[in-house]
Amino acid sequence: MNHQHRYRVDVKWTGNLGSGTDGYRNYSRDHAIRIDGKPAIAGSSDPAFRGDAARHNPEDMLVAALSTCHMLSYLHMATVAGVVVTGYSDAAEGCIATEGNGGRFVEVVLRPTVTISATSDPVTAEAAHADAHHACFIANSVNFPVRCEPRIVVESGPGTGDQGPV
Repeated sequence: MNHQHRYRVDVKWTGNLGSGTDGYRNYSRDHAIRIDGKPAIAGSSDPAFRGDAARHNPEDMLVAALSTCHMLSYLHMATVAGVVVTGYSDAAEGCIATEGNGGRFVEVVLRPTVTISATSDPVTAEAAHADAHHACFIANSVNFPVRCEPRIVVESGPGTGDQGPV
């Protein structure tokens, strides 16, 4: 049975500096993103496109959406596979190619570092990334490659002192 889930987002441009869009340099790209019951997100365009570097831009948010979707899918897949995850971080990066007035993402690379318990299997932990990728709603919705380059770190057992990558 198929289920549909809807996500409502309200976006309001706040960048009218007094003369609207009467010239390319005469308006701000600032905007506010609001979702009921959640804090507003201050948005703009990338500084390369006359945006405010202190605000979130759509490109950053797309990379963040891919990274967090993969993480949440991974945590589920790891749990199902019996892998105990004790830490997770990602240094994700997206690449856009521009041409004329347009452009597109050409790829996003996820680089998660996953810390697992000493009793968990690192091979199973790494394999769960492929399952997570296939389960990620966002990765399934984009038309460019999303690669995952995971690093698995196994916690040391009691009394051995440190952690080490696998």
